[in-house]
Amino acid sequence: MATTTAKKSKAAHYAGRFAVESEPGLTTAQLMLYNHDLAPVEPERRQWGAWNFAGFWVADSFNINTWMISGSNIADGLSWWQSWLCVWIGYSIAACFVCMTGRIGATYHISFPVVNRSSFGIWGALWPVFNRAAMACIWYGVQGWIGGTCVYLMIRSIWNNWRDEETQGPGGVPNSIPNSGTNTVHFVSFFFFWLGSLPFLWPAVHKIRHLFTVKAYVVPTAGIAFFIWAIVRAKGIGPIVHQPGKATGSELGWLMVRGIMSAIANFATLIVNDPDFARFARKPSDAFLPQLITIPVGFAVTSFIGIIVSSSSTVIFGGDPIWNPLDLLEAFLKEGGSGQRFGVFVIAAAFTLAQLGTNIAANSISAGTDMTALLPRWINIRRGSYICALIGLVMCPWNLLSSTNSFTTYLSAYSVFLSSIAGVMICDYYIVRKGYLQIKDLYSGKKTGPYYYTLGFHWRGYAAYIAGILINVVGFAGAIGRDVPIGAKRIYDLNFFAGFLVASIVYWGLCKISPIPATSDVWCEVGDEITDISVAYSDSEGDKYDEEAMHGGKAAAAKIGEAEAEAYGKF
Repeated sequence: MATTTAKKSKAAHYAGRFAVESEPGLTTAQLMLYNHDLAPVEPERRQWGAWNFAGFWVADSFNINTWMISGSNIADGLSWWQSWLCVWIGYSIAACFVCMTGRIGATYHISFPVVNRSSFGIWGALWPVFNRAAMACIWYGVQGWIGGTCVYLMIRSIWNNWRDEETQGPGGVPNSIPNSGTNTVHFVSFFFFWLGSLPFLWPAVHKIRHLFTVKAYVVPTAGIAFFIWAIVRAKGIGPIVHQPGKATGSELGWLMVRGIMSAIANFATLIVNDPDFARFARKPSDAFLPQLITIPVGFAVTSFIGIIVSSSSTVIFGGDPIWNPLDLLEAFLKEGGSGQRFGVFVIAAAFTLAQLGTNIAANSISAGTDMTALLPRWINIRRGSYICALIGLVMCPWNLLSSTNSFTTYLSAYSVFLSSIAGVMICDYYIVRKGYLQIKDLYSGKKTGPYYYTLGFHWRGYAAYIAGILINVVGFAGAIGRDVPIGAKRIYDLNFFAGFLVASIVYWGLCKISPIPATSDVWCEVGDEITDISVAYSDSEGDKYDEEAMHGGKAAAAKIGEAEAEAYGKF
């Protein structure tokens, strides 16, 4: 008997060591829906002001993907200014979507997984959350591999023999991992980046803003220095700015549509995960104008620098423009000279910081938040971020980026799935519920709860989500090489809009036909009225649920108006 008791005590001890701290008084179902990182952010942790959001997006805009985004458009036949106009329009539209999803987090101080519970159901939200977590882990590895290339350039600028002997001639480092899809030099560089990223996954989200502030100063400065260096070397801005577009008529129109949509697709992940950051805003306005203005300006400036630097490369080295800034830096290194090496080291170090910040903002925090929602009793954001990093390492990201692999096409097409999620989220909050959420019930596993729907799944949300995906399925088949009708290709050219609009319209229509609970007849955001951040139910509250009040209509609006402070002002 004593042995059995001892074993139970030991098991409890180890369970306690790894369980995430929860609020006392939670039911078993709530323990599967709640921990401190999922809870609404307390006032003392709401530390992101307007300048923090501005710095965040300035920092995020200076990354390698943005630098290169105009290259493919120009290669397809657009002139530089037409491509740049696509960037302005695309990122301005993306900024509007970001502000719409971000307002939900900034008003109610809840993250994407919790917001999704109102749209997809208490348990139904787990699928979109798992979906996003899996892709965040994959993207973490891919972005980490690009960051490893930055580290490779830093090391090679100091030690020129840090290159692959087999592909770049004698005097380099022998490849000790043949048939792996990569070589020793690039794998070790990637591992250094991966290892160096780990300490930055430790700080809490409301404190990591300082990293983005530093990045907002360092990386744009380095980008402008690279811009000036390239122009000075080329003694001008190169031929691309004088090159007219090759496309005309309807071809030109659809090329510009694709250019705009590629900018939005590049932002699809950040559109849905903005509540993860916006929930730390001091007030909703701090997450509005700074994001609405800084996103298009920051990304357009970075794209412009990329166009001019790549144009200058045709004069410096001859031949076709070098759109990848890392390839251009390596070309500078091959010229030799201590001044060249120092310049490459400084700029490559800035790009390393850029990749670090992008990986944290778009991937590790997203994955950590999502894993917290999947297993809240055992995982918090910090643990989830480290799990994401581990998956990013063991997935061998270099295999996904090989020239013979079409996986990058699949990654780009992932915006189709995210557009459906965004369509349901935004329609649910702004049109169906008119800004009204009962936060306490978003953490409740009660079958009588307004967000429990059918077995915890919201069939209307899922029907709209699937409809938004189906509209793009045939066009996606065409994108990966299948022969499909031109109409399907045109719909897929509008992939984010098509998925978003279809999901939104279907969701709105289904909610009109079959009304849902906990809605308001007038605009009714009550986030500012929340003062009690407890999500635990007392025993006396166990069976309190008014079917008439929960299922909308005038009776619901009246009851909300009469007892808002008492019944809905706390959660």
